[in-house]
Amino acid sequence: MNRIGLFVSSALVLLGLLSSSLFVVDQRQFGVVYALGQIKEVITEPGLNFKLPPPFQNVSYIDKRLLTLDSTDPEPMLTAEKQRVVIDWYVRWRISQPSDYIRNVGLDERTGANQLSRVVRNAFQEEINKRTVKDLLSLKREQLMTDVKTEVQQAVKGTKSWGVEIVDVRITRVDYVEAITESVYRRMEAERKRVANELRSTGAAEGEKIRADADRQREVTVANAYRDAQKVKGEGDAQAARIYNEAFGRDPQFAQFYRSLEAYKSSFNKRSDVMVLDPSSEFFRAMRSSGAQTPPSPPRR
Repeated sequence: MNRIGLFVSSALVLLGLLSSSLFVVDQRQFGVVYALGQIKEVITEPGLNFKLPPPFQNVSYIDKRLLTLDSTDPEPMLTAEKQRVVIDWYVRWRISQPSDYIRNVGLDERTGANQLSRVVRNAFQEEINKRTVKDLLSLKREQLMTDVKTEVQQAVKGTKSWGVEIVDVRITRVDYVEAITESVYRRMEAERKRVANELRSTGAAEGEKIRADADRQREVTVANAYRDAQKVKGEGDAQAARIYNEAFGRDPQFAQFYRSLEAYKSSFNKRSDVMVLDPSSEFFRAMRSSGAQTPPSPPRR
């Protein structure tokens, strides 16, 4: 029994030593083996690896993937014309040299992100001080991001390299500080109202011009139509008068009788009309003589 217990204990101790000596490096990580604070080996390829059991050697892991650092400091920056603006940005970076990163930054990615954030902000502040707000919103914005990326790369690759690679630097938002945003919006609103009022005034003037031109054309058209109508009416009246003259010239007595009938028709056209006339007047001569005289003979052809 003692031999069996000794064998089992030895096997367990051996298994513990073996498990503490073997470690697995993931494809998304770097494996850093160090002893007594000194880096002994950096493993970049994934797989199963061997080291001495603690406390002789230990292993730490560092992320090798592409990391994203977003801005978290809302402190405004001054432009070339002394305007206070707030920008949002992000940086895409990765750890390329784990040994340099551990020596100069640390074992934690968060520590490197915090230091990198200060460097990026200082670079943005330096570049924004050289540019106006218009430059930040125009095509020169791309040049600004390129210059900031160059400055950050120079900072992390200085006398003590951080062992990191800066892939990209981008601005996501540029805005005025809240204290002056309201006044900017009011100026924009006033400008839009001015443009709208100007367009309304221009439209009203054009409308009046169109209406005046239409009224003028209507008056000209009506006047021309009235002129043509009067001309046709005059020609008709002249032709009618000529026909009447020719017809009445053949029989003057009939013409006088016809005119008397027309006068009676015009005078007695309403039943409610009351007229006081002398029966012996010339107005009723045709009526008095119509019964005594024979009707006129038709005109000769």
